[in-house]
Amino acid sequence: MDYQWPQNIAAPVADKKPRALTAHGDTRIDNYFWMNDFFKKGPDSANVVKHLQAENKYYDTMMSATKGFQEKLYIEMKARIKEKDESVPVFKNGYFYYTRMIEGKDYYISCRKKGTLDATEEILLDVNAMAEGHEYFRVGGGSVSPDNKLLAYGVDTVSRNEFTLYIKNLETGEIYKDAINRTQGDAVWAADNKTFFYTAKNPVTLLSEKIKKHVLGSDAAADIVVYTETDPSNYIGVTKSKSEKYIFIVSQATLSTEQRFIPADQPNAAFKIFQPRIKEVLYDVDHANDRFYIRTNNDRAKNFKIMTCTEDRTDAGNWKEMIAHNDSILIEGFDLFKGHVAVSERKNGLTQIHIIQTANNQHHYLDFGEATYAAYLGGTPEYNTDVVRYNYTSLTTPPTVYDYNMTAKTKKLMKQQEVLGGYNAANYVTERLYATAKDGTKVPISLVYKKGFKKDGTAPLLLYGYGSYGASMDASFSAVRLSLLDRGFAFAIAHIRGGQEMGRSWYEDGKMMKKINSFTDFITSAEFLISNKYTTNQHLYAMGGSAGGLLMGAIANIRPDLWRGIVAQVPFVDVISTMSDASIPLTTNEYDEWGNPADKASYDYMKTYSPYDNVEKKAYPNMLITTGLHDSQVQYFEPAKWVAKLRELKTDSNHILLYTNMEAGHGGASGRFKSLKDRAREYAFLFALEGISE
Repeated sequence: MDYQWPQNIAAPVADKKPRALTAHGDTRIDNYFWMNDFFKKGPDSANVVKHLQAENKYYDTMMSATKGFQEKLYIEMKARIKEKDESVPVFKNGYFYYTRMIEGKDYYISCRKKGTLDATEEILLDVNAMAEGHEYFRVGGGSVSPDNKLLAYGVDTVSRNEFTLYIKNLETGEIYKDAINRTQGDAVWAADNKTFFYTAKNPVTLLSEKIKKHVLGSDAAADIVVYTETDPSNYIGVTKSKSEKYIFIVSQATLSTEQRFIPADQPNAAFKIFQPRIKEVLYDVDHANDRFYIRTNNDRAKNFKIMTCTEDRTDAGNWKEMIAHNDSILIEGFDLFKGHVAVSERKNGLTQIHIIQTANNQHHYLDFGEATYAAYLGGTPEYNTDVVRYNYTSLTTPPTVYDYNMTAKTKKLMKQQEVLGGYNAANYVTERLYATAKDGTKVPISLVYKKGFKKDGTAPLLLYGYGSYGASMDASFSAVRLSLLDRGFAFAIAHIRGGQEMGRSWYEDGKMMKKINSFTDFITSAEFLISNKYTTNQHLYAMGGSAGGLLMGAIANIRPDLWRGIVAQVPFVDVISTMSDASIPLTTNEYDEWGNPADKASYDYMKTYSPYDNVEKKAYPNMLITTGLHDSQVQYFEPAKWVAKLRELKTDSNHILLYTNMEAGHGGASGRFKSLKDRAREYAFLFALEGISE
């Protein structure tokens, strides 16, 4: 039975206050620019809040008949979660570290045991207790001093990705007075157990722009700045080598890297440049066996190679090749051990793990045996071991943790996420498909559905995409997604250009002046699924978030006829205005991703696809658009303005709904259960359009 939408309910109508925005002799009229005023504390700040509250009331009214169904979905999703759970312990510096969850609680308890898993448990942080009284709560970082006595950790209670650093004495439980505001949440200890380095943020742009040094017991206001980033297009951070011997300051933009380092036992030393930044040259560094290991794209190694150098001669002219560049294999990262290097690679769109024995250069690959999957190095903090941990998942395989002995070539299952309620992978089918774009490019699609799914065009299908920053959307399991599959939906991921699934060129062909490829790849994938009768446009839905929300906005403008409904989560849709405002967090960091509108060619190209600028009088599909008032990455006003303009111009009777979480930011609600409310909201919207009510 079709969902009965409430009738004769008037959607909020935003005030129109024309603002002329002129660049390069071109003027855009933005009728809703006033919505920016909340963060800027402008004259319309209170009106912004009133408008968002009116939109939420309209959303609640239009979706009122699904309230019971949403609660059912929430309970159903929550029931699949093993509430009393524990992570696989990791060993570092004499202790086993792990987190555990307890029944009915949203947050984790961070614990450790000394020497053996039979030892007495020490609780480092009970985040449930810490989060009491906060609508949003997030712990970041978590760094134990070399002598195992102190813990540095960050806390964000606003969801603006801005943390206060605290120090806890793990022997006495005392929280020191050394609270440091406006940080990235990281802390890297020097070997003296009293000095640490951290990343400080600009209070306006929220950019990480300084690395500071703090000595326990001193006034944080007097902390010494050891590095200031002068290029606002670079992100910065501070890390420690696997060997614990060196501390690194990392400065990285989309297309260049520069790192500095000091010995960890010399916290007052001046940081030395590892390799000066060069445009188009990226590199990562780690240290082991008295050598530095470098992953780099230097000398036209587009898919990266691995080099090594001695401790005293680090510039690129002294790097020696360990793993050569390969046109068909992308090197994504590596982990170092006393006798091995474990390398994360990507070939034919799939991840693989490559093991190299450093003494004799013998190497082999792990075998995973599924058509579409994801396998990642799991982070093995201990250096002096033959065992590497990795994580494995697929569209039908719950997240699984293995320990792999690199010498014996044997693996041990450590844990597989338990899905309560009788989940059986054999009841579901996965496929790996390829759609052909107009330029001949084969676009991979990962697909999953429940057995019994009919390929006759009658079934609903949700197509997901992202396609930016070189972020690969691998085929991974979701227990939440079972609520879709068990009600007859198929779920597909379009591995479009702009990601890095098929190598570095895949990314480069979907950004800057080639961004249109991301959108047309997604549309091509949809057309392929329709032509092969997986669905029809009357049963096809699209979903994407953040930069994937830009994708949603673009495909709504380019091919509105293809979709019955679109879910756009925290969507980046006002591309030109956002990229023209250097005070907005992330803007300057991303000129090499989208372009800088100060350049006329970039401005003109952005204007061809920016969703907000391309809304016009025509029919649009049903849409659910979500945002968070405190979002620092894609600020609330982008989706709010977009919705207002869509409502003003669209010629159809379809539904445009905006939901704003007034307490959260880019990542939505915090905690493992609150986020399920968001998923239930989105699924209920899809089910309402599809006429599924239970």
